[in-house]
Order: sequence, then C-alpha cells, then structure tokens
Amino acid sequence: MLLPWEYGVRNLARRPVRTALTLVALATVVMLVFVVVGFIRGLEKSLAVSGDPQVVLVYSVNAEQNIENSSIAARTPDLLTASLDGVQKRFGVTHVSPEMYLGTRIKTRDGDAGLGLVRGVTRTAPLVRRGVKIVAGSWPGPGQVLVGRLAYAKLGSRSESLTIGQTVEFEGKTWTISGLFVAGGAAYESEIWCNLAEFQTATKRQDISLAAILMAPGASASRVQLFCKERTDLELRAIVETDYYAALQQHYKPVRLLAWFVVVLVSSAGIFAGLNMMYGAVAGRVREIATLQAIGFRRRAVLLSLVQEGLLLSAAASLLSGFIALVLLNGMAVRFTMGAFTLRIDSVAILVGCGVGLALGILGALPPALKALRASVAISLKAV
Repeated sequence: MLLPWEYGVRNLARRPVRTALTLVALATVVMLVFVVVGFIRGLEKSLAVSGDPQVVLVYSVNAEQNIENSSIAARTPDLLTASLDGVQKRFGVTHVSPEMYLGTRIKTRDGDAGLGLVRGVTRTAPLVRRGVKIVAGSWPGPGQVLVGRLAYAKLGSRSESLTIGQTVEFEGKTWTISGLFVAGGAAYESEIWCNLAEFQTATKRQDISLAAILMAPGASASRVQLFCKERTDLELRAIVETDYYAALQQHYKPVRLLAWFVVVLVSSAGIFAGLNMMYGAVAGRVREIATLQAIGFRRRAVLLSLVQEGLLLSAAASLLSGFIALVLLNGMAVRFTMGAFTLRIDSVAILVGCGVGLALGILGALPPALKALRASVAISLKAV
C-alpha cells in the first residue's frame, strides 16, 4: 500500500522555511543550466544562419579562416567578374560585393570605447547579403554608418548609444548613424557598415579584405574555386559562405564542449547540494519514517513518498527557472570573439534544464531516504 499523494504535499507545507530555501537553491542551479545551454544554442544558431549557399567568399589564401587578416587587391572583384561565368547579374548590375572587414576600437558618444567590427561596403552589398534588412533609417551616405542590432553588445555599450542620429568614432573619424539593420540572427548583426571608399581613406589602405560573389541559380561555386587555384599569382582562396561558417562551427567546438562540461559540473554540484539538503530534511524525520513503517507502510511506499517530495520541489524549481529564463534570458545579447549573439532558450534548452531539475529532485532524495529506511524501526522510534 502506498502513502496518499496528499501526504507528501502536506509535508512540504509543514516546513515552509526549509521548503522555500530548498526551492530557491534548486531554482538557482537550474537557472545556471539554462544560461549555459542558452549560450550554446545561441552560438550554434548564429553560426548556422550565417552564410548563403549561393554566395562564394574570395579572400587571401594566407588568411586561413580569419578574414580580418585577409588583404587582396582592390581590382580583384573586377577581375573575377570579367573571368567567370555564372555570376548573378540583374538589370545590368553584377552581384559582387567588394568589402573591407576590420576589427577596430570604436568610441560612442557616451564615452564608451570597445573593440568592434566594421565592414566597408558598396551599394552592391545588399544584393549579395540577402538576409540583411534595414529596419530603421536609410543606407549610409558620406560620413555615415549603418549599425547592426547587436553592435552595442559587441562594444560592451548600451543600445541607446547606437541609435539613429548618434555618432561613433573610429579610425580617427567621426561617423553619424544613419540606420539600423537586422540579419535574421546572423553574425552581421554585430557589425557596423560604412562606405568602402571612405573606410579605405580613413585607414589609409587601398586593398580590400574579400569579394563576396552571388552565383546565379544552378551555377557551381567550383568555377570560382578552380579559377583561384589556376591563378596562383593572385594568391586567392574561394569558399562557399555556408562552408566558411561550418568551419567556424568546428573552430568553436572546444568552446561548446567546455560549455557542456560546465553544465555537467553545475548539475553535479546541484545534486550534492540537494543531497545535503535532503539529508538534513530526512534526519529530522527519523521518528516519523519509523512510525509509518510501524503502522504498516512498507519501506518502498515510504521511499516513494520521500522521492515524491523531492520531485515536487524540483519540478516547481524547474518551472520557475524556465519561466524566468524565457522572460528575462531569451534574446539577451552576449559578446563573443566572433561578434555578438543572443541567448536562445529553445525547446532543447527547456528539455535539458527541466531534465536536470527533475534529476536533482530524484537523485538528491534517494540516498538520504535509503539511509533512513535502513535503520531499525525500534531504534528510530526512540530517536530524538
């Protein structure tokens, strides 16, 4: 015969202070799990949505995977356009975007200065970067910049300091913000875009970092890759943009593995904390447990009742943490080496967080309950 369900619920209400403290402790552990898993899922989503399978990036072969270190001749886009077939062309405009990509220190009007990412572009950039959409303001004119919605996070500044009409300073020049853009969560959202020619003048450079080419439907990127291999004198490398970000996924794999290891450590610490709390809770109920056995309840029934209490607490803590994570953490901007991205509390994060929370309740309750049940009933009834 099992103990009534209401018995475990009433037991939690009989000790409100202990129950509240245990709930807060469990909710804190589960919240930490949500933060770490949200970080992992946000990083993976940002890299997954960055890149277009029809776009080919052409940059210096010496830059490896770091486009910031790339330097190619400014005439390279024209050379590629003249030498290749299959490049998208519409209304007489060839969809090739020459770009200069640079990490530099940026100062806002509020006085905050941080390392940001600036991309010098031309008017063909929106034709190639098809996921970019201007949501406020307009395309930058002379002395103006276009700001991504997460650029403030990359700079470690406030979002209010990068609104339309505000100014930023980098490379010895002051620029006025003309508009804001989004890119569906892609890495571009942490960048600041400006006119390529002005950026070259400010940096005293005549080269560019890369050329982004939009291939026509059905055209193969292998044509561009073959051209780069044949023209060894140009020292160029071509890669499909989605493959480039897939390589970055592998590059950041140790970071993601470390984050999952943190989840395991946090969960383990939570289990030990749960054990400590449950041992304290069970230690004060030795006579109660012995009395239940004396009046006819089997040890299995008492064990299930104690596990039920731990499970109820952990389920409540998981629900509380999940609600807070969805309301406060989901979409929170995080600064990272590649730029910035948002924490993502999706179905996977909810599943992992709540799974860890329920595991804390079960694993934390079992050992102290088993220890209490192993004691002799006669001796336990005399316990103080």
